[in-house]
Amino acid sequence: MEWKEFGNVVALIVDMQVGVFANPRHDRAGVVERINALTAAVRGHGGRVVFIRHTDAADGLAEGSEAWQLLPELVLSAADRCVEKSACDAFLNTPLADVLGNEALDALIIAGCASDFCVDTTVRTAAALGYPVRIASDAHTTADRPHLDALTIIRHHNYVWENLIVPGNPVRLASTAELCAMLARQAASAAR
Repeated sequence: MEWKEFGNVVALIVDMQVGVFANPRHDRAGVVERINALTAAVRGHGGRVVFIRHTDAADGLAEGSEAWQLLPELVLSAADRCVEKSACDAFLNTPLADVLGNEALDALIIAGCASDFCVDTTVRTAAALGYPVRIASDAHTTADRPHLDALTIIRHHNYVWENLIVPGNPVRLASTAELCAMLARQAASAAR
């Protein structure tokens, strides 16, 4: 993996909400487990975690409703931030850029749901805005669609993201295990 060391790291977790998972999503338990491992590694590295919540009564995700809540099996920290959105793009008409701050990021690690809608749109916008996008390739999910099964959609988006043409700012993918190992090595090295 040819990535520079991570200094300032943010894990951006998209739409892991009760109502979003009312329809079956591919490998729900596995994705949640990997997101929990990833967020723990980011926190252990001294990084930040930002959860994105889709907020739209028309979509059945009214603010404060049970459907709007983050999945109960996610491990949260008091230091985590939440950003509400009403479009597929987590940056559109939200304070996400302000939450990420003006300090240069070394990695904006993105995971969540749905690979083919909100995760995809957020990845593309983040890369276009110059954020160093890193995707946990096995920590995003979606549902089967009428024309494709969820696993094919996930594989397709991993391929597309890794091959996006963003001059000087390529999107990088790695498994959750690889990302966690890299973060742990760097945290241990910094502690010496």
